Order: sequence, then C-alpha cells, then structure tokens
Amino acid sequence: MNPFKKLLGQTAIYGLSSVVGRLLNYLLVPLYTRYFLPEEYAIVVELYAYVAFLVIILTYGIETAFFRFTNTTADIKSVYSTALFSVITTSCIFIALIFVYSSSLSNLLGSEILTEYIQWFAIIVSFDAISSIPFARLRKRERALQFSLTKLINISTNIGLNLYFIVYKGFGIEYIFISNLVASIITLLLLTTEIFKATFSFDFSLWKKMMIYAFPLLIAGLAGITNETIDRVLLKHLIIDQDVAVYELGLYGAFYKLSIIMVLFTQTFRFAAEPYFFSLHKNSNNRVIYADVMKYFIIVMSTIFLAAIVYYDIIIKFLGSNYHDERGFVVVSILLLANLFLGVYFNLSIWYKLTEKTIYGAFFSLFGALITLTLNFLLIPKIGFVGSAWATLACYFSMMIVSYYYCKKHFPIPYQISRILVYLIFMLTIYFFVYFTNYNVIFNSLLLLLFIIFVCILERKNFLIKT
Repeated sequence: MNPFKKLLGQTAIYGLSSVVGRLLNYLLVPLYTRYFLPEEYAIVVELYAYVAFLVIILTYGIETAFFRFTNTTADIKSVYSTALFSVITTSCIFIALIFVYSSSLSNLLGSEILTEYIQWFAIIVSFDAISSIPFARLRKRERALQFSLTKLINISTNIGLNLYFIVYKGFGIEYIFISNLVASIITLLLLTTEIFKATFSFDFSLWKKMMIYAFPLLIAGLAGITNETIDRVLLKHLIIDQDVAVYELGLYGAFYKLSIIMVLFTQTFRFAAEPYFFSLHKNSNNRVIYADVMKYFIIVMSTIFLAAIVYYDIIIKFLGSNYHDERGFVVVSILLLANLFLGVYFNLSIWYKLTEKTIYGAFFSLFGALITLTLNFLLIPKIGFVGSAWATLACYFSMMIVSYYYCKKHFPIPYQISRILVYLIFMLTIYFFVYFTNYNVIFNSLLLLLFIIFVCILERKNFLIKT
C-alpha cells in the first residue's frame, strides 16, 4: 500500500475517537462555564493539571519503549507482558500510597481540594496508565477500529454522566470527577480481553533494557508536561490576591480549552504516526517520507490555525458569558501557534527515537521547561495569564529549533524548509491582517480560502505523485 494512503487511513480511523471524542469533550466546556463560576471551574483546572503529571509518571515512557522493542525483539509477547506487568505493579503501589497520605495531600493543596477528590484521581490515573499498554498493543497490531470504539465508549460514558449529574440532577463540581472515574473503570473492563492475552511473564533483563530506553522519555515527558500545565499551577501562587488568582486560573483554563482545537489533529496524527514512523525504519526511502509528512502536517495545522482565528467570534460563544474576557483572542492565538510548533517538534522527535538517543528528548524538554518556568515567574506577576501564554509559545518554539538543529547533525532529513517557511509566513500575514483590521467574517473567510487555494496550487503536482 502507498505509505501516505496507509498513514492517512490509520489517521482517519484514529480520528474517530480522537477528533470526534475530543469534540464531544469540548462540548463540556460550555457546560462547565455556564454552570460554574471561574472560581469553581479553577478547581477542575488545577486538579487536571496535577493529573497530567501523574499520567506521565505512571506510564514512565514504557509505551514508546513497547513500540521500539516489538520492532527489535523476536518475542513480542514477552515485551507486551513485561510492559503490562510493570505498569500494573507500579500503579497498585501508587494507589496504596495515595490512600495512605490523601489527608496530608488535601491539607497541602488547600481546603477546596477534598480528600476524596485525591483518592478518586489516584484510581483514575492508575487505571488509565494500565489501559495505555493494551491500547498500545492495539495500535501496534493496527486495530484502529477497536481502539477507536473503546475510546469512544470511554468518552461517551464520561459525557453522559456529566450531563446526567450536572444538567439533570444539578450536582456540583465533584461529579465531574466521579464521571471520569466511572469511565476509566469501564474502559479497563473493556480491555480485559487484551490484558489477558498477556502471558504475565516478566523478563527482568528485557525490562531493564526497556527502562534504560524509556527513562529519558520519562524525563522528557515530565519536562514536557511542565511546559504544558505548570502555568495553571503557578497562576494560583504567583498572583498575590488569591481571589484574583483563582478567577484568573478559571478563565485561563477555559481559554486553554479553546486552543485545544489545534491539539485535536495533533493527537489523532500522533496515534497513527508513532507506530507508522517506527515501521519505516528499514525503508530506504524513509527520510524522504518523514520530510513529506512534516510538510503536509504543517499545511493542515496552518489551516486549522487560520480557521480558529477567522471564526474566533463564533468559537468564543462556546464559553459562558462570565468568560468573555477581551484578552481571550490574543491568548488563544498565542496558544494555537504554540501548539503548532509543538506538533512540529513531535514530528522532529522521530530522529532521536529511531537512533535510540532518547536522552536528547529529555534535554530538549528540560530546556523547554527552564524557559517555561523562568518566563512564568517573570511574566505572571506583571501580565497574568497572558504571560503564561507567551511562555508556552517561547518554550515550544525554542524546543522545535533546537531539535531541528540536532536532527540535521545526527539524522539528516531533507525537510523542505523553504516551502514550509512560505506557508508559515503567509499564514502569519493573514493572521496579522485579521488582527489589525475590522473586516467581517465573510471577508476573513475569503482569506482562509485564499490560503487553501495557494497551497493547492503549489502542492498539486506533488500531491498527484504521492497518491
């Protein structure tokens, strides 16, 4: 099969769960922002920021190690069983520790973070960590449809329970967490067939090799999630007036959700691309394919960016009226661009994963985390959450540039830099025109169409060749 058609087909099926699922989850944002004030929604934003860190810790890079070692080890079942047994063991230990110290953690985080919230989330993140390995096995076996259906059941359960508890019953914030807990339990139950396909043998020698490969990815993951979520933790502590801080946190969390529009495609692409990229490692033409994938990825991301900007006045209406702050357009624009650079960085990361130089991924993420922390500490006290958005953009842009530099040295890929820069410059030209003028949405839509036509003209011959 044509490699581009195969990747496109896999991406489309994964999109069934990722795009459709996240769009459905996205619809919870207007629900939350209409039923809860920013100060209440801030609790949700803060807790899920901590969860993001915990998921990285409890999976510790072993999912990517699973993909790598199934391509280099003859006994695939042993790789799967070792990875699964490892995650089950560490997750059970984590649950036990959290239940013992949940009261102390509640006192540390603040009176609004109840003990039961912490216990529920311990189970949620542990079950999600365990589920990640069966999900990885489905991706490895290219069972995209089964993967997507299971994800959709998880999302549908979560959304359905949210609607029942919050809209129908009128319950409070805690039922957001209960809905998530039930959905995670059901998902793990649906994956029991995949779980029991493991031999439950544990190859300690293999596990050590996997952990050596995965450990830099854990560091990179922690640094990466610092880049992604630490701003929502720091906002509460770097703004002196706590009432203002909680309000700003709830507001910024809602704006961040709007920027997730860009992440929808990136996440869908990632599910299909990671195993696909590894499968090409013996293909003599693989570097040309990686370069072409990068170009088309940037084209799609640029189109999404412009669509979000052009139709911002419509998108902002997804949030309740309490969240219609004038800073929203700038913040969402900055975060969208930041996520575009993050997507490019993910594409670039294939060089150190294929060459087993994953330590570079850790260095890049730590470098980004240093930028994130420094700029957040400098900017939040001065300009609030707008500073957090700028810090995110600076972080991802810097990581992208540094990774590209080292990619050229260690695993040269013939990226079409000139063509890519043309698209990005044209995209930003349209953005600034929209930002500084007051033309209506119809005229701005024509600018978006102009960008698409421009791309089609330049790529027509290449697209016909690839397909």
